[in-house]
Amino acid sequence: MIDIRSLELTFGAGAAANPVLRGVSFGVSEGEVFGLVGESGCGKSTILRCVAGLYQEWSGEIALNGVQVGRKIDRKRSRLVQMVFQDPFGSLHPRHTIETALGEPLKIHRLDDIDTRIDQALSKVGLNASFRRRYPHQLSGGQRQRVAIARALVLEPRVLLLDEPTSALDVSVQAEILNLLSDLRQKEGLTYLLVTHDLGVVVHLCDRVAVMLKGEIVETLSACDLSTAELSHPYSRMLVEASRGVSQT
Repeated sequence: MIDIRSLELTFGAGAAANPVLRGVSFGVSEGEVFGLVGESGCGKSTILRCVAGLYQEWSGEIALNGVQVGRKIDRKRSRLVQMVFQDPFGSLHPRHTIETALGEPLKIHRLDDIDTRIDQALSKVGLNASFRRRYPHQLSGGQRQRVAIARALVLEPRVLLLDEPTSALDVSVQAEILNLLSDLRQKEGLTYLLVTHDLGVVVHLCDRVAVMLKGEIVETLSACDLSTAELSHPYSRMLVEASRGVSQT
């Protein structure tokens, strides 16, 4: 479903050039949850933005559902792939109702039955039609993230790009969102590309995971291998040890 080959991206030029991605290659099968982990600034979220079409100066190859995509975003790509951002409050317009937020992409793509589609998208994430008239500030953090997921689902994509989807939420709400994402994957037949710092999220949700360091993938393994510490790269072992240290404090 996702095939990335030799993906590279550099910000700046000349002496100020900063290589962010260095020949990244991996594939994600249909229905799979593939995680990207690593320290801040290693290029995880940059990959998602390249796949989504938010960054356009990359080189290499990106294929979605067997078709290579260009650097500029188009409607066909938007129908296939949608992104859920880390901060649900920041990704929703504060002066737009939930109805407006979910209806806008439907109008852009000239789809019919807008009211029905909005209600269906809200229902999929566990919210009823009464939320249509509310504004983001009237919702809890968990409800806002559910709305953000509903907005991503309203075009019925096959791939969701998840950029730290639970890190901005209270611990008590994180499990609810993870369980929702897991259920949606099964019911909707979705494929996920997930960025996270939380190895617990990887073990809970992912089938496979790639460990990134300084713009490169240093190791790809199953989530089971990660949980049992079957790791070959020293940086992967350091991540697991650090995660265990945090969980014990």
